[in-house]
Amino acid sequence: MTRDARSFARSSSFPGAKPKGVRFARGDLVRTRTFSPSQPLPLVVEPGTPGLSLKDWINANPDVVAKKLIEHGAILFRGFGLRCADDFHDLSSSTSGELLQYRERSTPRTAVGNRIYTSTEYPADQEIPMHNENSYSHKWPRKLWFFCLQPPGRGGETPLADSRRVFERIDAETRRRFADSKVMYVRNYRDGLDLDWRTAFQTDQREDVEAYCRQSRTEFEWLPGDQLRTRQIRHAVMEHPDTQDMLWFNQAHLFHISSLAPEVRDSLLELHSQGDLPRNAYLGDGSPIEDAEMERISEAYRQESTAFPWQQGDALLVDNMMVAHGRRPFSGPRKILVAMAEPMESQIS
Repeated sequence: MTRDARSFARSSSFPGAKPKGVRFARGDLVRTRTFSPSQPLPLVVEPGTPGLSLKDWINANPDVVAKKLIEHGAILFRGFGLRCADDFHDLSSSTSGELLQYRERSTPRTAVGNRIYTSTEYPADQEIPMHNENSYSHKWPRKLWFFCLQPPGRGGETPLADSRRVFERIDAETRRRFADSKVMYVRNYRDGLDLDWRTAFQTDQREDVEAYCRQSRTEFEWLPGDQLRTRQIRHAVMEHPDTQDMLWFNQAHLFHISSLAPEVRDSLLELHSQGDLPRNAYLGDGSPIEDAEMERISEAYRQESTAFPWQQGDALLVDNMMVAHGRRPFSGPRKILVAMAEPMESQIS
C-alpha cells in the first residue's frame, strides 16, 4: 500500500471487522472496471460471486477501498443487491462511521431516515452546477455517499469532476486571486424566497442560530420582518489532506448571481439590490466577481465533467474534496439518497 493510501486508511473511518485476508485481485469476489479508458472516474466495483455483502467486503478491505478512492476519487458499487433506504443507512454508517446532520442548509431536502436525506429537491428541469458538498460551510463531509433508490426515466445523471483537474484548467491569475482573497458567501434568509432561516439552520430559536454563527465564524445580522443576513469567508483553494494535490474547493460559481437563469436574475434584481439577493458570492474582501470570470470557472467544470446512467441499487462513494458533483435535468420519478460522513473543518479564523 502506498503512503497516501496508508494515511487515508488511518484518517478515514472504516469501522468493523479487521481485514480477513481477502484480496482485491481475486476475481471470484469482486470485479473492477471503468466506463471507458478515457473515463477513470468513477471506478466501478461489481460482485464476482452471488450474494456478496458489500458492507462486509468493505469492512474486510478498508485499505483497498482507501487506496482506490485516492486513485480514482469516486467508486461506484453496482450489483450488490441494495434495495432500500435501510440498506443504504446500514452500508454508509457501518463503513464510514457516524453520519453527519445536514445543518447549515443551502438547498431543500427531506430526511428519510437517521441522517439519510434526499438529494436536492429542485425542479426536474433545472441543472444543478458542479460543487463540493458544503464547501461554503466551516464544516464539510470528507466522504459523500449516494444511493439510487429509483433511477429516472431519462437524464438525471450525477456528473462528477476531479477537483485537481478543475484547478489546473483555471488560469493561474484567477487561482492566485481566489487563493489569496478566498470567497465571501452572503445569504439573505426570508420566507417565500429560497430557504428561510428556520429551515436552513433546523431550529426556530434565534439563540441557536446566533450560537452556531459565532462558533462557525459567520457574521450575522437580524433584519426587519424576521429576516436574517449572514456573511462568511471560506477557502477557495485547498490542499488535499493526503495527496497534497491542490484542489479548486468552493461554491462561488453556484452561489454567484450569474448561476441564475437570465429571467430569474432579472426578476430578482427588479425587486432587490445585489446585497439583498437570497445568495451571492464575492471575493473575500467583498469585491465583486465578474460574470465572465464565473463563466470561465464553470467551463472548467464542464470540461472535466463525466457521467454515467444510474441503475437501481447503485451506491456511489465520493471523496468530497477530490471530486465535485452536480445533477442533470431529468424526466420521470427520480430518487437518489445521500449520506455524509467524516467531518472536516475550516481553519480560517
